[in-house]
Amino acid sequence: MTLRTAPLRPLIVLLLAVVVAGSGCARMKGMFKDKDKNEGLPVSELYDKAHGYMENGRWSSAVEVWRRLIAQYPYGPYTEQALMEQAYAEYKAGKHDDAVSSVDRFIRTYPTHKNIAYLYYLRGLANMSRNAVFMARAFKLDMSNRDLQAPNQAYADFSTVATRYPNSRYAADARQRMVFLRNEFARFERNTALYYLRRGAWIAANERATYLLETYPQSEYQNDAVALLGEAYTRLGNATLAADAKRVLQQNDANHPWLQGHWPKRPSVVNKLNPFSAEAR
Repeated sequence: MTLRTAPLRPLIVLLLAVVVAGSGCARMKGMFKDKDKNEGLPVSELYDKAHGYMENGRWSSAVEVWRRLIAQYPYGPYTEQALMEQAYAEYKAGKHDDAVSSVDRFIRTYPTHKNIAYLYYLRGLANMSRNAVFMARAFKLDMSNRDLQAPNQAYADFSTVATRYPNSRYAADARQRMVFLRNEFARFERNTALYYLRRGAWIAANERATYLLETYPQSEYQNDAVALLGEAYTRLGNATLAADAKRVLQQNDANHPWLQGHWPKRPSVVNKLNPFSAEAR
């Protein structure tokens, strides 16, 4: 019996060594594993710490602490303020999706809060900047060519502030931002019409310019829309409607470059190669 089991001893020793080594590695990993330095801190200490980070512009650090406070103390006198502060810190840190999610959570939880107008306003700011800030700053892109889902939501947020809370301190700025966004939407339609015009789609360009005038009257791009109508009608051979567009444009913007035959300009080679440029559309 002893002779038969003897050859197994080296194998058993080897297996034991592997088990011991594995448990040792696990303990070593545990020794070096990062621990949340905010875990277990009193709520008042977490609150003061997060505020200190915000006062010094350390937004990401503040977000981390606010999240710990809310997770550790989900109910209590600090929670409401912490949720608002977290949303603002996320917005300032450029975490716009997170900021929108935090505001949504706050509005669902405290729909009648005294600062609800501020939360809608903050959500508008976050949506206005969503998925766009870095690229716009880096490449000076024409933001009217980007996906308008988030800006449309921002417009709705600011509209909520302006209509439901007209006497709030945020209403005036919300209205100004609505004007800006409305002009951006009009510019999107203008650029789309130019895209069709440059590709010889005269009817499509006409329809887009008409939509701009009907949907965004008095926008910054209404005269461009009239010029687009004039150019499209000219290309379609409708001299009467082209003359009508020209007359309207002369009355409203006598210096518009289309009247001198200098608009729209052909896109430069560089901008044609830039897929994000307005002229590449």
